[in-house]
Amino acid sequence: MLLLSKLQLMKFFSYLLILIIIVSSCDKDKSSEIKELIPALQEVSNLATVEYVVTKIIKANDNKTWYKIGERKILMSCKASLVAGLDLSEINEDDISISGKKIRMTLPKAKLLIVNIKPEDIKTEYEDVSLFRNPFTNAERDALAAQGEIQIKNSAASLGLLQAAEVNAGLLITNLLKKLGYETIDINFDNNKKELL
Repeated sequence: MLLLSKLQLMKFFSYLLILIIIVSSCDKDKSSEIKELIPALQEVSNLATVEYVVTKIIKANDNKTWYKIGERKILMSCKASLVAGLDLSEINEDDISISGKKIRMTLPKAKLLIVNIKPEDIKTEYEDVSLFRNPFTNAERDALAAQGEIQIKNSAASLGLLQAAEVNAGLLITNLLKKLGYETIDINFDNNKKELL
């Protein structure tokens, strides 16, 4: 699933259209073609290619404190939208090589671009507080929600989100390069570039 804002999509395709017109209208050497392709890709900046919506269950209790009488438990759910993609501003001339109708591109590794958790998506599902205990404060609930957000960010790789973002980006860019007239397209992802926020 590709996820692009309307503005980002219009911007991307306008740069691509300009590039197609330039490449198809004149017979240039490949170095000038690369010099035109790089700014068009860099201008897109963050290319979001996948979105996952996940729910994290957060549970807490502090029954083990010897000087407090009674129990206090809470169960919260936290729904988050994770958006991953590529930061195309990291591309430079060394990442693209062209030979006739063959192009080889090294793209940056996919990374987590956005973690969106709306306040209304954090809910208390269950709370049990004994008679002699105080309920969970807003600060304690906020700390638990922050802990849940960190765990969600850390789980992005294990969910397959980054791999899916790379596959989608590879398909999108391959199709665009085919429209530019390239017949052999080799896209790789660079392990040395940044992966996560």
